[in-house]
Formats: sequence, structure tokens, C-alpha cells
Amino acid sequence: MQIMRGFGYYFFLLFLLFSCGQKKEKISSDVLPITDLTGRELAEIHCASCHNFVPPAVLPKASWQFDVLPAMGNRLGIYNGKHQPDSIFGSPRNSLAVKKANIFPETPLLAKADWMKIVAYYLENSPVDILPPHRNITIKNSLKHFRYKEPLFADKPPLTTMVKILENKKGLVFSDSKRNKNQLIFLNSDLEKEQSLSLKNAPIHYYENEETVYLTTAGRNIFPNDLSDGSVQNLVFNKNSLNIEPPIISGLQRPVNMAFGDLNADGKEDIVACEYGDLTGKLVWYENKGSSTYQAHLLKSVPGAIKAIIKDYNKDGFNDIFVLMAQGNEGVFYFENTGKGDFKEKQLLSFSPLNGSQNIELVDFNNDGYEDIVYVCGDNADKTPILKPYHGIYIFLNDGHLNFEQSFFYHQNGAYKAISNDYDLDGDLDIAAISFFPDYLNSPEESFVYLENIGDLNFEASTFSDSSKGRWIVMDAGDLDTDGDIDLVLGSFVQFFAKGDTTGLSKRWLTESPSVIILENTIK
Repeated sequence: MQIMRGFGYYFFLLFLLFSCGQKKEKISSDVLPITDLTGRELAEIHCASCHNFVPPAVLPKASWQFDVLPAMGNRLGIYNGKHQPDSIFGSPRNSLAVKKANIFPETPLLAKADWMKIVAYYLENSPVDILPPHRNITIKNSLKHFRYKEPLFADKPPLTTMVKILENKKGLVFSDSKRNKNQLIFLNSDLEKEQSLSLKNAPIHYYENEETVYLTTAGRNIFPNDLSDGSVQNLVFNKNSLNIEPPIISGLQRPVNMAFGDLNADGKEDIVACEYGDLTGKLVWYENKGSSTYQAHLLKSVPGAIKAIIKDYNKDGFNDIFVLMAQGNEGVFYFENTGKGDFKEKQLLSFSPLNGSQNIELVDFNNDGYEDIVYVCGDNADKTPILKPYHGIYIFLNDGHLNFEQSFFYHQNGAYKAISNDYDLDGDLDIAAISFFPDYLNSPEESFVYLENIGDLNFEASTFSDSSKGRWIVMDAGDLDTDGDIDLVLGSFVQFFAKGDTTGLSKRWLTESPSVIILENTIK
């Protein structure tokens, strides 16, 4: 799960910062040479070198002027005051990681006159307002074969950061991550509280193999930060108690997703950690050396890794890695395993830094034997919180050679996750999707959307009547009641209210939102 992402990782900077405690000098760009380049040319050089170029027309003038351009300026060593403000580094602990990475240069990287050309280019070519996107497809307020169920137990207001269906235990587990009160809560198949465990840090991922349960925590602070407080620990179930063992991996930098699989063909299960971070971060695979010890191998030294999938795509006997990156150079990356855990990186898809990438799946939608990519984007807790017509669910079809072409798009404001499955057991894949930033004023029903596949990548959209009873941020699918069909569990997180909420939902969530709800599949 990822909450409140930054605007993007705009520039890789090589300037050294002054040492801590040294007096900061007045910053001046007067001595730098002025180029004869236009504002657009300068923007393409300084922005598009690290991510897709963002044209002025996609954001309103006020967003550029007061939010995006000042942030861009900081990345170029250009500040409003006479010196570099301490506030851009975060807390004292956080600032150590940011300063070490040289994110913000102490002196400007370009002449002030050139910077003003960039500012003028965006302000002169951006619209005053951008109309919110209009929904062309009606979402039916009825789910054909799902029954809404709500457990009696809820920790209100809920801050659910993880939910997982436990098919082997016939129940589910979820986490509630209030500050200084993190809990892991288990419900049985009757949705009654079975047991719970209090933790110092916030759980974000739960994984169980035949022998062990692995719990990943992100630290006490789940919001954007660069701290290395995350860890992986084993859970031990006894007859009357539940205990957590010391970390087997520690020092994770705000992890948001984990993947488990054997990456060096030694018969032991390794771990890929999406250490999202904020201004800094990394993608790492941890080699299982046995006896609960792991060795770190860096795959990518940038923030924003948000979803990893381990799979032997090319059928050579070695597991490869697919990764979705957010936070700047957004896209899908393929790490081909060249043998024994060495990887060759290739970018498969590239997206705008405004997309707010959230999730990917690998599934074969057209039954041609090649796995396609289902891509979800919609995080809107950054510097541009306006409704965006390109937020939603995409299907990119695979030609069999890792070339992907967009073949389907469903607009869902603030989309956060989609899970593909044959929910109605008719032989094709349907899609269940949640949104954390829907259009609450005009289309609150898009909080949850069920897309029923009616053939040839055509879908009918529906939802349930209580879809806005919570603010859904996490979701899982599985056969909760072991009856042979796939159920859904949604988790609510109500820390953030809908901006400009005039619907009354925000106040209702504080006292009425459940921690989790179940959509029980009744097809069987």
C-alpha cells in the first residue's frame, strides 16, 4: 500500500551539499551563462531527461505556479529565499538520507533567466481551469452475484493498511495502523475476531508459504518518508497465542510491496522488496542464505518501486522480475534473470509522472498464451489533486515478444487497485477495482467498480449500494468461504478526507466506516 506519494523524481543531481553545520551562503545564478534555448527546449532538457515530458496543457495555471514549478525549482537549486530551506528535507532523521543522496543542489544548475523562460513557458501555455472528466459509461448500482457483509468488529476510524484472505485458515487478516497503535487482526470464516497482535510498526504485507508466515512492516510512519525503519519478521502461531520473532531483514526504506520466489535456483525462497521511500528509495532482492539470513542485491537505486511480480517469463528455468515504478520515471520494468540471480533491465512501458501509478497484474486477457499487463493509475495525493481523465484501468496486450499495446481503458478517478479473475465462472476474466480518490461529488459509486467481461475486451460496470460507506485503499481476492468461487475483501482508510467534500461522507466515515467489508460471491 502506498499513501501520499510525492510529485515525482524530477532530476538526478550531482552537486555536493555543504556539510552539516556549515553556514549557508547566499545562492546566486547570475554567474551562470544564459542559453539561447526556448522555455520548451529548456523544460525538455531538465525534465524529460528523467521522465516523460509533461506539457503545460495537462494542469491548470495555478497548479504550475504555486505547486509544481516551485518543486521543480528546488530540484534545480532555485529557491524562493536567500538560501536552501531546511523544510524541504523533512525531519532531522529524514534529512540525513535526503542530503546524502544530493537531491537538492546548494547552488543553481541554470541561469535565473533560463529558469524564468521555463516558468513563462508553463504559465503562458497552461489553461486557467481544467474541466473535470465526464463519465460516459453508467455504473449500475447492483452486483449480480455478490453479497455485502460487514464484520461486527471495527477499529474506528479505520486506518486499514493491509488485508489478506487466508484460504487455508478459512478467514482473513488485516492491519490497522494508527500512530503508536498498530494492530494485526484475524477474523475467522464467520467474520468474528479470533485474535490480534499489537505491533510497534505498521504492517503492509502478509505472506505465507507451507512453512512460514512473513510479515513486512513499514515503520511507525506510513506516510512519505525516507527512513529505513521497515523490516520482515516471522509470525509464530501457538495454540493460545500469536508471537512475532526478531527481524530476519531490517533497514527497509519504507517498503510498500514484497514478492517471494527463488531467484538464483538454489531451492530457497528469496524476497524482492519495493522500498518505495519518498525522495529516495530502491528496489532490492534479498538472497536467502539459509538460517534466516539474507544478502541484499540492489536492482534499482531510485524511489517509487510499488509492485513486484516474480515469474519465469521466458521459460528458461530462472525466475524474472516485473516491477511497476512510480514517483517520477513511471513505468513497467522487466528484469530478465540471466542466471543465478543476475539481471538485465528493460523498460516495457513508460507513463507520465502525473499518472500516479499504483498496481500491475500479469494475466492473459485474449487467450493467446501470452500474459498481458493490467495497469492501474490514480494516486492523487500529490501536488496536482485534480480529477484526471487518464486515471483508471488499462489493459496492454502482449505480442509474445514483450511488446505491449494499449487495448482497453476504463476511466476510474483515483483508481488504486484492480484484481482480474473469472468471478462469474463463465470462462473469461472480469475485473474488480477500487478507488481511493473517486469523484465523490458527482460519482461516488466509482469507489468500487466491478467490470464484467462480455467479450472482446468489452465490459459492463456495476457497484454495490454501500460502495461509499468506507474509503477503500486495499483489496484482496480469494475463496474466503471455500465454496469454489472468488470473494473480495476491501479495507478502508479515512485519514484523508475528500477535498472540498460537500457530500457529508468525510464526517460519516469517522464514526461509521468499517475497517473491512466482504463482497461474498454467490455464484456457487
